[in-house]
Amino acid sequence: PFFLLLFGAMEFGRLLYLWNTAQEVTRNAARQAVVSSFDNASILAIKRAAVFRASAGTLPAAPEISDARVVIRYLNAGGGVASPMPTDSGDNIAACVDPERVASCIRYVEVCLSTGTTCSPNESIPFQPMIGLFSGGDPNSPNLLGIRIPLSTVRMPAESLGFNPVPKG
Repeated sequence: PFFLLLFGAMEFGRLLYLWNTAQEVTRNAARQAVVSSFDNASILAIKRAAVFRASAGTLPAAPEISDARVVIRYLNAGGGVASPMPTDSGDNIAACVDPERVASCIRYVEVCLSTGTTCSPNESIPFQPMIGLFSGGDPNSPNLLGIRIPLSTVRMPAESLGFNPVPKG
């Protein structure tokens, strides 16, 4: 009973760590995304930095949260995905002032942790217990009594998106 209680307290502490860290990962990624370019290389670098890695990987003591599960979406004023996407940050400025291209104008950046490509509640990440004792007898069970890590969605207004004006002269 003592070890059951001890390991249970450790798993509960790790679950709280995951919930708190999920908030930090999404906040960090959103903050970087609103000021960085939105090309593929920049997005990949933002995702890796969000989980505190220089290369692909997972958070320490949290195999559930990896750079592959960080979803970054660029949204227009209506809250839909900007489509077609601007070619660069300068083109985004042009799209924002052109009434015929408002659907392409990136106004918000949304970041979440998800098993899919959207930030919908049915794509939240399942908690994976480190100790097989709490996974219903199967150490590879994807959840502990159906506990899922919250999406931790962060939506921020777009800022520079990496725009760097070239000085004239």
